[in-house]
Amino acid sequence: MPTKLNFNPATDIPSLSGKVILVTGGTAGLGRETVSSFVAHSAKHVYFTGRSQSSADSLVAELKTKYPASPVTFVQCDLASLASVQQAAKAILAQTDRLDTANLNAGVMALPAALTKDGYEIHFGTNHVGHALLAKLLTPLLEATAAQGADVRLVWNTSLAYQIPGKRGILLDKVKTVQHDISPVMGTWFRYGQSKLANLVYARAYAQHHPSITSVSVHPGVSATGLVTSLGFAQRMFIYATCFNTMISVEECGWNQQWAATAPLGSGERQVESGKYYEPVGVKVVPTGEATSDELAERLWQWTQDELASYTL
Repeated sequence: MPTKLNFNPATDIPSLSGKVILVTGGTAGLGRETVSSFVAHSAKHVYFTGRSQSSADSLVAELKTKYPASPVTFVQCDLASLASVQQAAKAILAQTDRLDTANLNAGVMALPAALTKDGYEIHFGTNHVGHALLAKLLTPLLEATAAQGADVRLVWNTSLAYQIPGKRGILLDKVKTVQHDISPVMGTWFRYGQSKLANLVYARAYAQHHPSITSVSVHPGVSATGLVTSLGFAQRMFIYATCFNTMISVEECGWNQQWAATAPLGSGERQVESGKYYEPVGVKVVPTGEATSDELAERLWQWTQDELASYTL
């Protein structure tokens, strides 16, 4: 693997003056770290989504004390409910006439078998379908901002778990089921990995369909965020046993998406290239297995557009 970048958000993130930024899942973990970094670098306005009003209020109060001149606004959003996503998009569009960057950071991991409110497998529905709808509804604003000559970006959080499904890839004929036919031992990790594979290839498809917007996927690394500490004992032990030697702090886990949102554009080292996948921090990596399939990316793109066709503003 290429040498990892050293990254210090305090000095390596440039001034974000004039930029309007959205971070999903900003109330905790790496999302909270990312919101804080962007506010600290003088963004024109940072919007962040989440489900917990109390956690959001705590973060807003903290940031307003530290950075009183930097506006930050919470938008309630449950990605497992497409109606909630639709309302969140409406709320954002009602408050801003530009959007420079959207960090699609929120997610769920290793949950028990369940469906979203709209009938999708819980990981796939939350991590992929919810974010895909939010991106769809915000794309006109993103494109309008790009038309003004702005550097506009979408950063999709994926995971090395994209490799777990192997040759089975994304089971589009089963994403509206709890997929009980998957191994009971690895089933929850398969379902999570499937959603992360979707994030990776959909980011690439988005880049193809919307060339005025830089769209990349990033693996944040592995840390003891709330996603991990809230798991059952067996699932936590699986994470610690397989990732212990590579685990990083929660703060560091937010760095790759911060880098992808702010580093210079281009195809060289330490540059952000649309359609590519990056591991921490800023290391461009060619993914493996089904993640390399442009056919899968386009098939997922078309399936997603069909699924979300009725959701408009």
